[in-house]
This record gives sequence, C-alpha cells and structure tokens, in this order.
Amino acid sequence: MPTYRRRTRIAAPLERVWEFHSRVEGLTALTPDWMNLRIDSVVGPDGERDLEILEEGTRIRMSLHPFGIGPRRGWTSHIRRRRSNPGRAYFIDDMEEGPLPRWEHTHLFFADGDETVLVDDLEYRMPIGIVTDRLDPLVQLGFEAMFRDRHRKTGSLLEETGDETS
Repeated sequence: MPTYRRRTRIAAPLERVWEFHSRVEGLTALTPDWMNLRIDSVVGPDGERDLEILEEGTRIRMSLHPFGIGPRRGWTSHIRRRRSNPGRAYFIDDMEEGPLPRWEHTHLFFADGDETVLVDDLEYRMPIGIVTDRLDPLVQLGFEAMFRDRHRKTGSLLEETGDETS
C-alpha cells in the first residue's frame, strides 16, 4: 500500500496546534482555495450537528471542485480515533465515501519544549490499480506540494512571532 509522510516543526505550543487541527475551521484554513472545498455537514457520534470540536466518531461530509473543472466530488471523512495525552496527541481520519478506494490519514502532534512537531502519515490507494501504481511518483509530488503548503500555512497561522501587539 502506498504511503506518504511529512514532518515539520511548528514554533507554537502543542495545545495551540492541537486545538487548531481539532476544528472544522482548521480544515478549511488548510485546504487550498483552488480545491473549492465546501463543508456540507458535520455530524458527531451521537448525531449532534455543527460540533465545536471534531470528536472521535465525527463524520464530515464535504465536496471538492478542483479548479472548478468537472463535477463536484463528494467525500465523507470519519474521525476514527482521537487521543490527547501530555506531550502527544493524534487523530486518524479515513475516507468512507470519496474518489479513492483507500485513504487513512494520521495526524500526529508532539510537544518539543514550546514547539510542536507535526507529522502527517497517509496510507492510500488510487482507483485504477496497476496503472496508478506506475504514476505513484506523480501522486507523491502532488501530496508533497499539498502537505508542504498545509504545514507552511499551519506555521504562518500559529507560530509565535515575538511581536508585541496591544
């Protein structure tokens, strides 16, 4: 099964980075505008809607319309596991419905002093089997660009600049 991993150090405390990634606003802030993301619903494990925090068991129904080309594609993400311990936190989401037969995304967060190490681990399978396997280097390039941008945005939104503002 193909995998992808990106690791970045964010100059912000774990609690701040974890909270940002635990909300739908974090997802929308980190999704490139050209993907034309639309959140259709957020439903918690007990059926509650529009949760403040994306709890374990939450399902996010969204759709993407990359570059405005072709039909809008639906995607249901399920927060399968979510844990937070002192110095370490993670959540795992997988695709229940969507364009790929397999997508499991593990978001890891480790405290390192006043900073956070952010790790994205992805296991995926493209829809066309062996043809896509040969194209995997291009798929990896796409993931690299996307996750590099997500990590850069996380840093620019959350890192402490040292500037004093009143």
